[in-house]
Amino acid sequence: MSDFMIGVSGLGAMFVLMILRMPVGMAMLAVGYFGTVILNGDRSANALLVTEAFSATSNYSLTVVPLFILMGNIASVAGFSSRLYEAAFAWVGWLRGGLASASIIGCAAFAAVSGSSVATAVTIGKVALPEMKRFGYSDALSTGSIAAGGTLGFLIPPSTGFVLYAILTEESIGQLFMAGILPGILLTAFFMATVGLITLFDPQAGRPGEALPFVQRFVALSRAMPLLIVIVVSIGGIYLGVFTPVEAAGVGAGLVILMALFTGKLKGDAFVKAVVDTVRTTAMLYLIVIGASVLNPFLALTHLPATLGEAMTTAGLGPYGVLLLIVIAYLVLGMFMDGLAMLVVTIPIFFPIVTGLGFDPIWFGVVAVIVIEMGMITPPVGLNVFVVKSVAGDVPMGTIFKGVLPFWFAMAACLLAIVIFPSIALMIPQAMFQ
Repeated sequence: MSDFMIGVSGLGAMFVLMILRMPVGMAMLAVGYFGTVILNGDRSANALLVTEAFSATSNYSLTVVPLFILMGNIASVAGFSSRLYEAAFAWVGWLRGGLASASIIGCAAFAAVSGSSVATAVTIGKVALPEMKRFGYSDALSTGSIAAGGTLGFLIPPSTGFVLYAILTEESIGQLFMAGILPGILLTAFFMATVGLITLFDPQAGRPGEALPFVQRFVALSRAMPLLIVIVVSIGGIYLGVFTPVEAAGVGAGLVILMALFTGKLKGDAFVKAVVDTVRTTAMLYLIVIGASVLNPFLALTHLPATLGEAMTTAGLGPYGVLLLIVIAYLVLGMFMDGLAMLVVTIPIFFPIVTGLGFDPIWFGVVAVIVIEMGMITPPVGLNVFVVKSVAGDVPMGTIFKGVLPFWFAMAACLLAIVIFPSIALMIPQAMFQ
């Protein structure tokens, strides 16, 4: 069997292991290790396992992950996330579909704390879904807005997707974080416009709430202001060059903990739960990074990425034709793979192709993350759909998938806008480093 076919067989074996419910990191680790044993012997494989595992876990830049996860978990258990939703509801709740729009704004704000799509969907979903049910919102609109809004956690900094992309491609985490700001705001606006269109054609899907006096609106905003200040300090500090991403994560986590202690919201059990959840999520992400670090050298030995890249670039499709193939591949993979798994498996293959075609690597990071976001709400897997189902247990899966469909098209429109106008993603990073 040729090296190329060994690489193809290895990827096939990895997908089979994932289907059999082996953790993503372990599946990549097993294929990378045993594939290297077949190609270069066990001594080389053992050396690869030791050196790559140590190199991956000792990477200083990866420290940003547990710190931002801790910040989001503390904000969640201390009840700060509900204040974000309440502030958004006070300002836009009077609009048609206002509760759904408030949920999306709340997701966008909490995404700037947690960096996790799943955490965003669960946290805001627990607060917003009962309210939308109480106001008679359709199940499709309420669950669809939460599932779609939750995906913003993968795009708006601090995004774990951008951190992993930076580690895999050796790009700047700070530039990637800044590149996600305007696309995140644009996608939030597209989601809110989608809510407006849905309620325009079906007013009963989301009736407007009562318009609050401006005094009450500012009171609600002031209650959310401490967490908003943390967001501005941590992300703004990166933009101004005051903090590195790791330092910003440490400052943000420290400020949220101090706020929770000062307000008396951080009880002993809640703090322990937040720390345990942080350790569990961090361990999962580190295992994925270790697995990717062992799998990627194996794929390089098989020449699989180089062969696929040459085939795609010589097919005569042109740069944007190749980009379309990559997007289609992501959408297909998103039907049955987790977003982080897609990222670590595909970036070593697609990244050399994209940069060889002259596309900006920071811009492609944003494109890849948005397409992976689309996979999070694409059937039959749609991770965020299952997350929302766990919160809204009485809503059928078919109803939730029906609800996310208009938002899926909104994401496609946002992706098209970023492809046509790359400056949407590159404006802030380029301004930072001029």
